[in-house]
Amino acid sequence: MCNVNENFYKNKIILAPMVRVGTLPMRLLALKYGADLVYTEELIDWKFLKSVRVENHVLKTIDFIDPTDGTVIFRTCDLEKERVAVQLGTCDSIRALKVAKMIEHDVAAIDINMGCPKEFSLKGGMGAALLTKPEKAKDILETLVRNISIPVTCKIRVFESVDETINLVKDLVSTGISAIGVHGRTKFERPQHLNRNETIRKIAQSISIPVIANGGSREIEKYSDIIKFKELCGASSVMIARAAEKIVQFFVRME
Repeated sequence: MCNVNENFYKNKIILAPMVRVGTLPMRLLALKYGADLVYTEELIDWKFLKSVRVENHVLKTIDFIDPTDGTVIFRTCDLEKERVAVQLGTCDSIRALKVAKMIEHDVAAIDINMGCPKEFSLKGGMGAALLTKPEKAKDILETLVRNISIPVTCKIRVFESVDETINLVKDLVSTGISAIGVHGRTKFERPQHLNRNETIRKIAQSISIPVIANGGSREIEKYSDIIKFKELCGASSVMIARAAEKIVQFFVRME
């Protein structure tokens, strides 16, 4: 079980997970410009389980490679080791734990994706599909929290009902996770819809662990907008992806 530093997820500006964006070069760039923590793009459990760990002496990286075709499933390095969280796509606690054991000494934390609304994730029982299966979601989180040495978190989307969302969050928090990321849209909403900042605020008021607010990129054009978003949500920390994809310098502590 992990004894996480209580400040690890507090007052942080984080590169959020985003498919085809959260690769090693982007993560290192975000750290260079001031991100406190960085998340990988969603990595799928069964793909990970086919991989082998290889030390790449040319690039000075740790690579997890599919030996059948040489595909790099995950690449990391010492420069991010203490500040990178792997976001895992999974619907099975046993597979999730096997992956976690493969990588726990190479990364800082593991996050379970419970918010992705894409068809691939939903059909596989992953991402936002877990929002409607709280017992399975809790089993995954509890299994990881009990058995690995690094922090475990999850990232969710909200429901239409604030009360329903808070009830789910309290269930997830009961597993012993270190923090929870909240994207302020439902699984049916897209970036053009307004983020439900007030729902995130009510979640933050109802639990004791750090809440990481997400979904505010539409209103973020400079660093001060990140701070404004954090305050509007009453959150401990903020994670951004789309805004950072456009201008990674948003992480720099200035206007």
